[in-house]
Amino acid sequence: MAPVFPNSSSDDRLRVVSWNLLRRVGAGVEDVAKLVKSRHPDLLVLQECTEDIAALPSLVGGHFFRHPMQSRIYGLAAWSPHKLPHSTAIRLPYSILPGRVPPRLAQIINFHGIMIANVHLSHGQFLNRFQLRHIMEQLQGPAAIIGDFNAVGPVGFQGFADIGPRTNTHRAGKIIALRLDRCIARGLMCSASEVLDKGPSDHHPMVLDIKVDAAFHAASIEDSTLLAY
Repeated sequence: MAPVFPNSSSDDRLRVVSWNLLRRVGAGVEDVAKLVKSRHPDLLVLQECTEDIAALPSLVGGHFFRHPMQSRIYGLAAWSPHKLPHSTAIRLPYSILPGRVPPRLAQIINFHGIMIANVHLSHGQFLNRFQLRHIMEQLQGPAAIIGDFNAVGPVGFQGFADIGPRTNTHRAGKIIALRLDRCIARGLMCSASEVLDKGPSDHHPMVLDIKVDAAFHAASIEDSTLLAY
């Protein structure tokens, strides 16, 4: 049975949607606006986001932040109908081999007591794991790393678990389908998740309803109390 999503998040649940847009030849701002209107995310994170997507608030309102990547026409972006503190970007480890691509970034968003990293990681399977470890070291408390991992196989470690859908999210040409888009989290629970039709992109949008794990929250309060003494 397919998961049932309400029109918007209720109580303490937050709906997060992630989509790699395929830069200028994939999904445009109208496609992103359509996704917002149909899925009502509390937070939308985008990869391969070009400058034209900055027009999104003119179509659906809300707040939008974009971080361009070095020497690329695209970057990472976040949109929310709720007021957001300015997101920040951290530079990720990169290859020093000749012909390497420019360094990548992670966009860090503090959202309703959760630290969320929006990512578009490198294709190298050792390098993208190294980038994940680097990001994890920057995150405190309940946290999630979500986006295009470009990873094949398990990626959860250092207290983070894979809470995203298990459906393939990308097709390389018309040959092989892969689950490149992930969400790994610490101290969070996912009550429902879904992979949508990809539309004009080569990646499928990923939808998750998440909330802070009550047990993790209680343990954090207890640790803080002990440290106070």
